[in-house]
Amino acid sequence: MEITNVSEYEAIAKEKLPKMVYDYYASGAEDQWTLKENINAFSRILFRPRILIDVTKIDMTTTVLGYKISMPIMIAPTAKQKMAHPEGEYATARAASAAGTIMTLSSWATSSVEEVASTGPGIRFFQLYVYKDRNVVAQLVRRAERAGFKAIALTVDTPRLGRREADIKNRFTLPPYLTLKNFEGLNLGTMDQTNDSGLASYVADQIDRSLSWKDVKWLQTITSMPILVKGVMTAEDTRLAIQAGAAGIIVSNHGARQLDYVQATISSLEEVVKAAQGRVPVFLDGGVRRGTDVFKALALGASGVFIGRPVVFSLAAEGEAGVRKVLQMLREEFELTMALSGCTSLKGITRNHIITDWDEPRPTSRL
Repeated sequence: MEITNVSEYEAIAKEKLPKMVYDYYASGAEDQWTLKENINAFSRILFRPRILIDVTKIDMTTTVLGYKISMPIMIAPTAKQKMAHPEGEYATARAASAAGTIMTLSSWATSSVEEVASTGPGIRFFQLYVYKDRNVVAQLVRRAERAGFKAIALTVDTPRLGRREADIKNRFTLPPYLTLKNFEGLNLGTMDQTNDSGLASYVADQIDRSLSWKDVKWLQTITSMPILVKGVMTAEDTRLAIQAGAAGIIVSNHGARQLDYVQATISSLEEVVKAAQGRVPVFLDGGVRRGTDVFKALALGASGVFIGRPVVFSLAAEGEAGVRKVLQMLREEFELTMALSGCTSLKGITRNHIITDWDEPRPTSRL
């Protein structure tokens, strides 16, 4: 069967992967209301296309933290990619590089920062979890910087792991042939089998619940890499992030895997954008499955989007070729949406190109 859209990869991944692995990637927290809402909320935003505009040439290029990329679609950090495919993060890194976009490597990757760097050139960010042992954090940040990573995406929504019931039922643990490669030499690379979720136990043991804004400042003293704060959902925290020196904000609810019944990220985006007042770029993570979704996020003020599950599902289905195809399909859909909306560059995408369910009704013009 020919794959014609990003969402079709999920069914193939479900067929191919062991249940424990598929459930780990696919599930969300508790009732999974936010998991569905992250996608559904996009469908309540509609277009106001402009017509009779010359769309012969369309420019999708943009810059993120000063790095030029081919399109405003980047790869979010997703953990343990070798559970999906033997090449794991290597394949994802090569696909991102071929597409001319940014890959974010997870702290909990099954390939190390050095291994991912060895795949060849590419612009890469490193997602960071802050461990109780700050020496571990400092060491990891230095290694990422030495390996040529360009920014840190600091995850701030995980003082404790969300309750993911599929992982509890499956007694999720890392398959024995894999390790969390970045922590291998620190005896933090394996997960114990537990009578719960092995990941929840690992987080409880290792991740620092006391993480606060002062740590965002501390990180800036140990690295020259810019810091993106990932997991911001409100105007209040947007202002605090900027005060703390963040170089950018990623509006994220951790793929609906942490606190259930938070808004969809696309529903929180405009609040964050308004609070940022253009001082730092704001990105969106969560629920992006179509080029139309990318356009909607940009119309609401995002500087770009990150995709997570589509990467692991396509990786499971077809390896590097699958990830390349996902990036290509999103690119082509986004370009078509721009053309049919009458936009030839990203700066031409405006709030007037969409209608949301929280808009005031537009005055109808009298003839």
